[in-house]
Amino acid sequence: MEDLHEIFTIFKKDFPEINRGHEELGKLIHEQGGPLPEKMRWLIKVAISGASGHLLALETHLSKARQAGASDDEIEHVLLLLIQTTGFPAFMEAYSTYRKIGKSTP
Repeated sequence: MEDLHEIFTIFKKDFPEINRGHEELGKLIHEQGGPLPEKMRWLIKVAISGASGHLLALETHLSKARQAGASDDEIEHVLLLLIQTTGFPAFMEAYSTYRKIGKSTP
């Protein structure tokens, strides 16, 4: 997958060994960390990055959730769950990021 953010490409160039370790840990956690299916893992990461206000990560997680088969309805439901947990402003930031990158096309 092509990098969504130029800063990540720069990070990989500046710190190749650290990036390699980071990528290996992520792969290990995703593939061997437990029984959750791929789509659910990415939807959880959408929720975490949205709740944390990590909007660059949210863009990446939205893209990967879609690649794993998540529908717009599922993604929107995950984002709506932020309202009661982290508050309306956090939801609006995450929802704005989601709308910025656009809904998937059927």
